[in-house]
Amino acid sequence: MSLQRFIQDWAAPTGIGLAVAALLLFVFPQLRNGAPSPQAGEWQGPVSYASAVSLAGPAVVNIYTRKTVPQRQHPLFNDPLFQRLFNSMNLPQRERMQSNLGSGVIVSDDGYILTNHHVVDEADAIVVLLADGREAQAQLVGSDADFDLAVLKIELPSLTSIEVGEPEKAQVGDVVLAIGNPFGVGQTVTQGIISATGERNLNLAATGAGGYLQNFLQTDAAVNPGNSGGALVDAHGRLLGINTSILNQSGYSGGISFAIPANIAFKVMQDIIEYGRVVPGWLGIEAQAVTPQLARNYNLASTNGVLITAIYNQGPAHHAGLKPGDVITHIDGLPINDGRRGVATMATLRPGDTISITFIRDGVVDTVEATVSERPNTQRRS
Repeated sequence: MSLQRFIQDWAAPTGIGLAVAALLLFVFPQLRNGAPSPQAGEWQGPVSYASAVSLAGPAVVNIYTRKTVPQRQHPLFNDPLFQRLFNSMNLPQRERMQSNLGSGVIVSDDGYILTNHHVVDEADAIVVLLADGREAQAQLVGSDADFDLAVLKIELPSLTSIEVGEPEKAQVGDVVLAIGNPFGVGQTVTQGIISATGERNLNLAATGAGGYLQNFLQTDAAVNPGNSGGALVDAHGRLLGINTSILNQSGYSGGISFAIPANIAFKVMQDIIEYGRVVPGWLGIEAQAVTPQLARNYNLASTNGVLITAIYNQGPAHHAGLKPGDVITHIDGLPINDGRRGVATMATLRPGDTISITFIRDGVVDTVEATVSERPNTQRRS
């Protein structure tokens, strides 16, 4: 075979093929590894959450409490004759020690810790055990049963505080980790997803989780006795909420548990530190979610927002010029998609805050400013 014939039959087609292949690899670089690469912005889950745990774990502590309770006495002690007899003998009252355990989260380098009210309620002594093995007596700064939150303070050097995430942006399906001290076995991590967000139609006061209407983060991450007060973190180890309750008649994890969003927990903590109690913000309105029927009646383009049904005279909303029938769509630029978002937004406001309120009245969008106040003892509605 001549050289010219070889070039025509083999070399030229091969060269053309190699050039085309090189062009394809240049245009589509994902073909170089034999598998398509994710597009920009496409999420890929990590193989391990160890980095998230190493970031958040040192800030989660074990909490041990102790309180003295009267010991149950024999029924004969209820008899007046026996009472006079034993009172005359000046016998000391018998008492026993009751212990409790839970979890907490270091939220500042100077030693402030967030936990649940029911973890430290009526405790005579509170001991905090850090992840690095150190322990300290904790001072109870204050607590609130309605929010089921308590603030502790410890005095130790070189504390690691947790990084705070954005619970208001949490979505159903987000991966979360629950870190705490279940059953007193030591720090334990469980993994799940955000199962639901927003105000839940539950009576969590009966479970010890507080009676205030809240926008809980619901998760299926395993949360058991002892996890209360621990951290619910995102896949990057940032705090989303304080674990507070499980929904299970047996008292053990059943795949439905709740966490108080971190933004609400921090507002409660600031109030307790500054005022010694929780000071909820108040706009002086009553409102309800916009239903499809209400949207048709008020000629609204969507069901986003909340409809003002009543205004309290001389309240912040009244002074701002709002009226019953107005539909609030945004507070400080954040959309109020439904009544649940409105509850969450109000829970983070403090008296004295000036906020902008965007509303719709007779089909016209307008914005006013209102100064949040504390709810007075007496109100009048209009």
